[in-house]
Amino acid sequence: MTDPEEYVELVLQVVERVPRGRVTTYGAIADAVGGGPRQVGSVMSRHGGPVPWWRVVRADGSLPPSHEDEARQRYLEEGTPLRRSGSVDIVNAFWGPQ
Repeated sequence: MTDPEEYVELVLQVVERVPRGRVTTYGAIADAVGGGPRQVGSVMSRHGGPVPWWRVVRADGSLPPSHEDEARQRYLEEGTPLRRSGSVDIVNAFWGPQ
């Protein structure tokens, strides 16, 4: 297993690479750096403030309710594809980390 501090850095580096107007998922980041979606979520909740956290969503395109309003504003500013429900159109907005 990767050193915990190194793991945090790996996750945050992936998030910083997500282009404007695009999103990735907790699971896609986990696939790229190791661990699981919950580990990535834990990193984001503790350390994700300085990176574009709104570009990391659940697999269904939703965010935790506590962040919806701020995230929606950023999606509109960046031109992120959204569904009528207001969640991210994951099919058209997805960016996969290598």
